[in-house]
Amino acid sequence: MEAQEMIKNRRSIREYSDKPIPKEQVEKIIDAARFAVTARNVQPWEFVVITQAQVLTKIAGLAENGRFIAGAKACIAVFCADTKYYLEDGCAATCNILLAACGLGIGSCWVAGDKKSYVGDVAKLLNVPGGFKLVSLISLGYPKSAESFYPADKRKVQDILHWEKF
Repeated sequence: MEAQEMIKNRRSIREYSDKPIPKEQVEKIIDAARFAVTARNVQPWEFVVITQAQVLTKIAGLAENGRFIAGAKACIAVFCADTKYYLEDGCAATCNILLAACGLGIGSCWVAGDKKSYVGDVAKLLNVPGGFKLVSLISLGYPKSAESFYPADKRKVQDILHWEKF
């Protein structure tokens, strides 16, 4: 799938089939994440991949807007060292994860991490050392329905584009 097509087709998928994700596919997704833009090339990110059902269920119980993580086949927790631009760098890596998953036909959904009440609990559950911030949780799984990748309504470019001034 070409880049423009992936960008236009990517959707937040919250219902997954029972089909497992091969480890090699997850590694490809993380490989794409490491090529994200990063301020001053600091690359502050670390990625924890969770596939154990009981841990996915615990994370789903902690993240109030991520209850569907319990039904995912994997979840990637994006942590960043507490640097000046950790949030920007972690979000860029998260976007690469979402796009790479889409390109492989794997559904995903971004669940917020930074500044949420559960960040400490997730870090403790995953044995993350101090000095790291949870930027995002990304659920992964093959979509339950083929309709999952149908185009979403988006604002037209001429309605949001401003040349020279707002």
